[in-house]
Amino acid sequence: MKTINTFIGRATVFLFLFALISCESFLDLTPDNAIPAGNPTISSAGTLRAAIIGAYNELQGYNGNFVTLATASADNAVANGSVSSYFQLNQHALPTDHSIVVSTYGSIYRAVNITNTIIASIQAINDSQLSDSERNQILGEAYFIRALGYFDLARGWGGVQVQTRPTDNLEVIKGIRRSSLDETCNQVLADLVEAEKFLSDDAATRNRAQKSTAKALRARLHLYREQWEDAERYATEVIANSKYELVKPYKNFFTPPFLSKESVFELTYSLNDKNGYWSTWLPSALGGSHSLKPSDKIVEKLNDPAVGGSRSVLTGGTGYTLHAALYSNTTGLDPLYIIRIAELYLIRAEARAKKATPDLAGAAEDLNAVRERADVPRWEDLTSQDKIIEAIEEENNVEFAFEAHRWFDLVRTKRAGDVLGVTNTNFWVFPIPQSDIFSDPDVEQNPGY
Repeated sequence: MKTINTFIGRATVFLFLFALISCESFLDLTPDNAIPAGNPTISSAGTLRAAIIGAYNELQGYNGNFVTLATASADNAVANGSVSSYFQLNQHALPTDHSIVVSTYGSIYRAVNITNTIIASIQAINDSQLSDSERNQILGEAYFIRALGYFDLARGWGGVQVQTRPTDNLEVIKGIRRSSLDETCNQVLADLVEAEKFLSDDAATRNRAQKSTAKALRARLHLYREQWEDAERYATEVIANSKYELVKPYKNFFTPPFLSKESVFELTYSLNDKNGYWSTWLPSALGGSHSLKPSDKIVEKLNDPAVGGSRSVLTGGTGYTLHAALYSNTTGLDPLYIIRIAELYLIRAEARAKKATPDLAGAAEDLNAVRERADVPRWEDLTSQDKIIEAIEEENNVEFAFEAHRWFDLVRTKRAGDVLGVTNTNFWVFPIPQSDIFSDPDVEQNPGY
């Protein structure tokens, strides 16, 4: 399977057209879950390939923001500078036009809309340059990307408007009201089932969806839904796949060359398609804006040999130059990590600890796989279910300190009040952008906004 960057030239034209037709103007507000008439046609192998790269491009577009939402809303990152949107995340005081929330929400729906068009168009394409295996692979990728988009919408905004038809005109979305959280997650599951049918599992591919990638996201979905047996089952299937392993030392997964065996799914960049997220974290002395910096709390944990171990490498500098070293490649080549194999071990650990008949020994085994890779002492206490669950939560915190986990983990476990003091559960989800409320009468705002 060719990598994303192979098709960047062809995708650029397609993306430019999508950008033109999906932008909002002051006089003509268009809801984010709509692409107006004029939607580019997918009718050949070339336009199909460009379209799927367009969908991956939107994943790139929103996942940097998703990391910001997950870290700055929790206790691992603090606003640094004068940009109000970061302080608002720290303080859980989000206006309905919050720039990062609006941008993320819109980009996710653009990814969904592209995949809707691919799914609707792909079987009608008659092109000798399109083999059945490539057709199936791209169809599976489209289902996976749509599943990931709706999953991230669900954990960020709750139940959302679920649209599975291409919106080549605005009439298509009329009357579509918000689904419940459970209904939205049902759509995610349905798409992952379809993705598994069509995706291949190439041993060398980590930056495009694979069958094992869909299984990994399914394990995460089941964890969020507290379906412990299913979460354990799917995590086990991914862990058993020999293409993945915990790499050691810890820093090797985010040190060039990228695409290590640690990675189940990451978004890659090139000199022609750069990742600018490093600027958010690096200090001005290193060319960044330093809008976010690691919190004192997470720095203390990462530098504690009994907690962080070798994960102390996640931070760099001291004082005013303190920064998250996970995003430090100023050439824009740092990937964004969507799923790592360490997560599957901790998913299985939590599922084993919480299922109807807890398996604390099995949970400790998975927890210790992650701890030992980070040179942290083994967890030996098998007498308390509560203590091992607390240990797994803490391991998630330090293992994924600057990835898109912490806030969403505390919300799904209903711990955001205890840990962060966010006791008003209305603020455990983000606001629907006000522009969408204005432009679509079927959209309802989240309570409290």
